[in-house]
Amino acid sequence: MSKEISSTTLMYAILSVEDSVNTQQDYLESGEVPDEEIENEEEILGDLEQALMELIDLYKVRLKTDPELPAIEDLLGGAEG
Repeated sequence: MSKEISSTTLMYAILSVEDSVNTQQDYLESGEVPDEEIENEEEILGDLEQALMELIDLYKVRLKTDPELPAIEDLLGGAEG
């Protein structure tokens, strides 16, 4: 098994974590989070956002070697840059 993940895997990972960030944000904004859980849920959101940024950084490096990949803005629907 290769130590380097494929570009397709990286793109799906970015999209998956982005979806998780959006879901977590929606949950925190819903008003349904018990007061005693807010801090924990905010930490989870922070961890997810950090993971997304790290994946985006890897993707930007990959873009330099594979110009066939879509721009990160296109991948994320214009939300990042």
